[in-house]
Amino acid sequence: MATPASASDAAPAVRWAFTHVPSHLRLWGVAALGVAADLYTKYWAFETLRYGESRVLVPNLCSLQISLNPGALFGLGAGFAPVFVGASVLALLFVLYLFMNTPAARWSMHIALGLVLAGAVGNLYDRAMHSAYVAHVPDRGRDIGLLEGLTEAHVILADYPHGGNLRRWPLPLGPGSGLQPVVRDFVKIEARLGSFTLWPWIFNIADALLVVGVGLLLVNFWREHRHDQAAAAPPP
Repeated sequence: MATPASASDAAPAVRWAFTHVPSHLRLWGVAALGVAADLYTKYWAFETLRYGESRVLVPNLCSLQISLNPGALFGLGAGFAPVFVGASVLALLFVLYLFMNTPAARWSMHIALGLVLAGAVGNLYDRAMHSAYVAHVPDRGRDIGLLEGLTEAHVILADYPHGGNLRRWPLPLGPGSGLQPVVRDFVKIEARLGSFTLWPWIFNIADALLVVGVGLLLVNFWREHRHDQAAAAPPP
């Protein structure tokens, strides 16, 4: 007859990150450093650089060039700022949910969640605190800046955030024009493959943190899946 397993044979209780102080320090520490780095570099770039200026950071690889982005990651989806704000809030809630359901031993997961949290908060701050006028001119392209004037025939824009370099765009403007929340971008990848630009988008530190954090999350999910498969496999 089988005997009950002793207390020493029982599986050890899982310590969850939500009740583990070092896990909180990893999550919030990484998030705080990431947000600080993102907001400071955005401020520095827009105080130091001027529109049209390109400052080489690494020759033939990376330069600094300021740009305003009314869209999401890498400029996609311009004109849907309320959707992106809602998505950012959902992402923050999802990060907290994952953290609450992560073991304390999964330190790499906590760092990944901190990176995603920093990226989401950095760009959410920009959309909440920075806005510019977007002018879509049919057959002539798009311009973004400070609204300096509006006449019966033209809209007058200036460089953001300090003004100057006035531009006149003829009315009527195309769909999607008007005052919109924007994200400040300033990093441009210059690497090319022949005449093809490998990375055409201008981005910021928050975008990079989001990409690295999501990539690290996927690695953690893959490792967890492999571990579950190995645990479920019958013994040889």
